[in-house]
Amino acid sequence: MNSGRRSTAQRRVTAAGRALVFAGLVALAGCQADEVGYGPKHLRPIASATQVKMKQLDMSASSPILVRLYKEESTLEVWKQARTGKFELLQSYEICKWSGGLGPKVKEGDRQAPEGFYTITPGLMNPNSSYHLSFNLGFPNAYDRSYGRTGSHLMVHGSCSSRGCYAMEDAQIQDIYALARESFRGGQRSFQVQAFPFRMTPENLARHEGDPNMPFWLMLKEGSDHFEVTRQEPKVDVCGRQYVFNSAPVDPKAKLDPSRACPMLDVPQEILIAVASKRSADTEKTRQIVASLAAKKQRQEENTARSIEIASAQTARGKALDSDAVPAIPAAVPATGTPADGATTPADATQIMIASVPVPQAAPGRAPATMVAAAPAEKADTGNFFTSMFSFAGTDAPATAAPATPAVAAPAAPEAAAPAAIAAADPAQTPAPAPGTPTAQAVAAVAPEAAEPAAAPAPAALEAPAVAAVQPAAVATASPAPVAATPPVPAADPNAPLAITPPAEPVEKKSFFAKTFGSLFATN
Repeated sequence: MNSGRRSTAQRRVTAAGRALVFAGLVALAGCQADEVGYGPKHLRPIASATQVKMKQLDMSASSPILVRLYKEESTLEVWKQARTGKFELLQSYEICKWSGGLGPKVKEGDRQAPEGFYTITPGLMNPNSSYHLSFNLGFPNAYDRSYGRTGSHLMVHGSCSSRGCYAMEDAQIQDIYALARESFRGGQRSFQVQAFPFRMTPENLARHEGDPNMPFWLMLKEGSDHFEVTRQEPKVDVCGRQYVFNSAPVDPKAKLDPSRACPMLDVPQEILIAVASKRSADTEKTRQIVASLAAKKQRQEENTARSIEIASAQTARGKALDSDAVPAIPAAVPATGTPADGATTPADATQIMIASVPVPQAAPGRAPATMVAAAPAEKADTGNFFTSMFSFAGTDAPATAAPATPAVAAPAAPEAAAPAAIAAADPAQTPAPAPGTPTAQAVAAVAPEAAEPAAAPAPAALEAPAVAAVQPAAVATASPAPVAATPPVPAADPNAPLAITPPAEPVEKKSFFAKTFGSLFATN
């Protein structure tokens, strides 16, 4: 009997020992820490920085929350209800990773993060997640199912790894999880997640204008506007395969069916007016931004086309310059510079061109005229009234000089090595051209009558050459066709005297007094 009592006591001690060991293991596990904190992950308190901000915004730890996600900005916002009854932004967290691109999730395996309005209940919270902590978005919702969209296990979780989910850092998801847990403890039965492709601003809508998802995004913007004008969680329903917000059927017996057309709906008047006003203002601003972006794009395209055109023109011009850099040598002239047999050299062409110029001839029976340059006119001395009255004589040149005969260049003989200046021609040795011929007409047009005196030549004009040398460039570009030469002109006689017209006598300048009374004094 004693042995039976002893065995019973031993069993009790063994069971108690096992219980203590198990409790110790549990306590040890609870005391183990990680890089985020101490204790079980799902029971850890809200971050101290978040608690401080809640006090600043006059929020209780148990008040309701609402989550907003923005793909393009990679931002998760937690909004919390203040004691005023309206939601205020509590914290913004950077999304570590999200899958896919902008637009809704369509089917299982497309690795696309969902967009839309989702309801999170306590049953969707996962304290034992392989990704630190997580909560399920509940995809597909009623709207997604109305389009036959498929997918599962779409989460917001930690570990910064995503395959169709929104992945956060562990410390961030732990703080978000704690805020949701406390709101459930405070009586919130579910919280809403609003997942957007980007912030629903006119600027973003204008940038993505033309995207095939725009009708869907404008529907999401309607829900966003309901939240922003009221700062209350909007009531979300689905009918006619679209989201409807803060709406109720006018007929109490009517029901909202996601796959059927919406019945007549009623929206509170103040919300309807506020949302319509915001929609109108945003639509107008979006339209203006779209027009501005279109004009900017057109200017950029025009500038690009102009740059391409300029570059093409410069390239073509460079090729043309490269082809003209080394001129081709005519076949008639060898590269060594020696003229081929029967070819006309530049010097011969110059002499032919000079010989072909008609030489002006003097009229028969008249002395040869000398071609001189016109002397510059002297500046007339114009005095005041008293000097004009009492100056008796002067030797100033007249104010207006007589027009001088222009000098005519005479060509040298073809056999001359270099062109020389021919100042005059002897009529005895140069036959006069026949009347009516081109030469006679040229002489009549160039040479004035010998009876008209020419201005006195300057000394240097008698010695300066009167024939300008023909530029080699003009010869190089002349046609290689033979030029018919006129009969050679005999050289002028170097011993013939040059006829020089004497300068005009200075005109005596008298004053008004001398002109009036000069004859009286002369008689005396």
